[in-house]
Amino acid sequence: MSNRRNIGLLFFTLVVVMMGFGMVIPILPFYVEQFNAGGSALGLLMAVYALMQFIFAPVWGRLSDQHGRKPILMVGILGNAIANLLFGLSNQLWMLFAARALAGILSSATLPTAMAYIGDSTSEEDRGGGMGIMGAAMGVGMVIGPGIGGWLAARSLALPFFLAAGLSLVALLLVWWLLPESLTAEARREMGETAVSGSFKSQFTDMWQALSGPIGFLLLLAFLVSFGLTNFESVFGLYSLQRFDYGPQQVGGILMFIGLLSAVVQGGLTGPLSRRWGESAIIKASLLGSAIGFAIMLLAFNLATILLTVGFFIISNAMLRPAVSSLTSRRARGGQGVAMGLNNSFMSLGRIVGPVWAGFLFDVNIHWPYLSGAVVMLVGFGLCLRFLDRAREVETAVPVSR
Repeated sequence: MSNRRNIGLLFFTLVVVMMGFGMVIPILPFYVEQFNAGGSALGLLMAVYALMQFIFAPVWGRLSDQHGRKPILMVGILGNAIANLLFGLSNQLWMLFAARALAGILSSATLPTAMAYIGDSTSEEDRGGGMGIMGAAMGVGMVIGPGIGGWLAARSLALPFFLAAGLSLVALLLVWWLLPESLTAEARREMGETAVSGSFKSQFTDMWQALSGPIGFLLLLAFLVSFGLTNFESVFGLYSLQRFDYGPQQVGGILMFIGLLSAVVQGGLTGPLSRRWGESAIIKASLLGSAIGFAIMLLAFNLATILLTVGFFIISNAMLRPAVSSLTSRRARGGQGVAMGLNNSFMSLGRIVGPVWAGFLFDVNIHWPYLSGAVVMLVGFGLCLRFLDRAREVETAVPVSR
């Protein structure tokens, strides 16, 4: 019962954090337009958040191994509140960049720490389901965020961000009062001793060395998955505007549908399917389905066909991130915080490169970002067929009867 409460608190926390992120997608193009900036500024605003996550997420993961999950989680939640407040108060373009950078630096502590908490407090058999619940929380945040953002933006572009800041403070208080620490003092000392020798290495050195370890291919896969997804997310608002003449409310509504479907699939299917087939099979099937989904999205011509094609893509893709995270957690030989921090860092690297790539292609042809996304997912599928099951610890499916 206590573990269910703890997972519920983490669920609410990630919903709040992802809600703030989700609100940005339908609103940010209009923020940029308000400051007389263009597509290049939009792409950089999307990338700066991921750049800060890329740099700082492993640092927070290591700190959570040394000092415990709870204090680092609280730092991330407080940072999310401050960043949303600053975003809402911004009246110049540089302030938007500062708020996005701060959000990336501080709120990047939240996701890897929450994932590490799940790794600490669940068995290997149940870990895939726990990661799926965290993925569902992210999906719910992506439902609420765009919906609230699109609706409230009609009154004020800043209002949704003030709401997100207030909810972050509520999450901070709940975690402070109710969430116990998942790492014992002895475990923190052991992990701290292990991390000290590596704490002075550069971030790139750590990542390069991790690629040759037992989770190396999974980290590369996390990058490819994130890079491919940003080809959809980063230009979706502009694509909808230019092809269908949609505004923030319509874009927000479609993103609500995406988030809801993703949450249902991740929360309801990830655990059972992981136990039945194993994460490896889920990853392969999701990559192939995502490649097909990217391609058929280009065939949409009205709202109904947009929902159908995007829905197929989301159903195919929804379990991919939690499956990769769960398999990374299983194969990690060091601290869970370091492993999840590295996983998040490689995903952030994909979110740095992806928006720049998608924005460049979008200026050439509005269809090319989605075609390139299909190619990336297909390449990932091919690499998985060759390399995924060659890890040092081979994953086997757990029978349903267990």
